[in-house]
Amino acid sequence: MKRYNATGLFVTVILALPFRIFAQGAPASIERLAWLSGCWERAGAGFSIQEQWMSPKGGMMVGMSRTVTGSRTLEYEYLRIEEQEGKLIYVAMPSGQTETSFTQIELTDSTVVFTNPDHDFPQHVSYRCLADGNILAQIDGDIGGDHKTVDFPLRRVPCE
Repeated sequence: MKRYNATGLFVTVILALPFRIFAQGAPASIERLAWLSGCWERAGAGFSIQEQWMSPKGGMMVGMSRTVTGSRTLEYEYLRIEEQEGKLIYVAMPSGQTETSFTQIELTDSTVVFTNPDHDFPQHVSYRCLADGNILAQIDGDIGGDHKTVDFPLRRVPCE
């Protein structure tokens, strides 16, 4: 009968654990999105799109946005990004509609991409930190068989 050394087995399991976690992919951390914190704006002739994100804390970032034309708010949105089961989840509630969740499919030190293939439009939401410190927010997906992409280049501005 073969005898097993419990201490040796324990050490083998403990040493192998980090490799197993690495092979499965480390859980996403909201801290990797710290670059998104702050206030952002895209302003043009007679319109302004503003987006603001609180810094990561407690496994969540809370955000909001609004689009203003002249002196009138056309759209607004309550946002959050939260850690759930090793992934980041982007939750949007635009202009009083019901909330919709998008699951992270890509995460680097400068990019995050979320998807919800069952949503009407968009099916993807992404943020990318650019070399100049500004960000490019983007939504895309299919509408009636046609693919549509909308870019939101945003520059960092002081928070009001």
